[in-house]
Amino acid sequence: MSMRLFKGFIIALTGLFIFVTLLSLFIPSKVIVTKAVVINANTEKVFTEISDLQNWKHWQPVFKKDAAQIKFDTDSSGVSDSCEWESKGKKNKLRITSRKDNVVTATLLRDGENDIFNTLRVSPIQQTNQVQAEWIVLIKLKWYPWEKFYGIFIEKISGEGYEEALNSLKEYAENH
Repeated sequence: MSMRLFKGFIIALTGLFIFVTLLSLFIPSKVIVTKAVVINANTEKVFTEISDLQNWKHWQPVFKKDAAQIKFDTDSSGVSDSCEWESKGKKNKLRITSRKDNVVTATLLRDGENDIFNTLRVSPIQQTNQVQAEWIVLIKLKWYPWEKFYGIFIEKISGEGYEEALNSLKEYAENH
């Protein structure tokens, strides 16, 4: 009787695993988080802050907190295109991949985690001395069911950090 109960348990557990895996196939494998803020400053000033990683220590909370530990790679013109630092025992690398038309794209690489593709855009607001700074984050998930279900909560988990960074950028650009 106990062997029969054990087999039933194994069959039910296998069925549950298959069901969860099939359900996860309907969850998108890409997550996009978008945050924006209006800043009382000109486009050039805000773009200068986001286009050089050295300037991120003025406003990006992670860079402000760990500025001494971050190693910047600087090109011949003095602009930082990439940097590295460690947090929670993992190596992080942020690399700017493009700068054009008031848009900066960058990739965050972290050991053992998915790459995070960032786009920071500065758009002037017509007939004002204001701009909208927008941070768009694209995260590509693996097919694993647990990762897909985690993707449902990424915006709630990480969105607050992007919003905090943009508000800090606003404060810095308006006051310096």
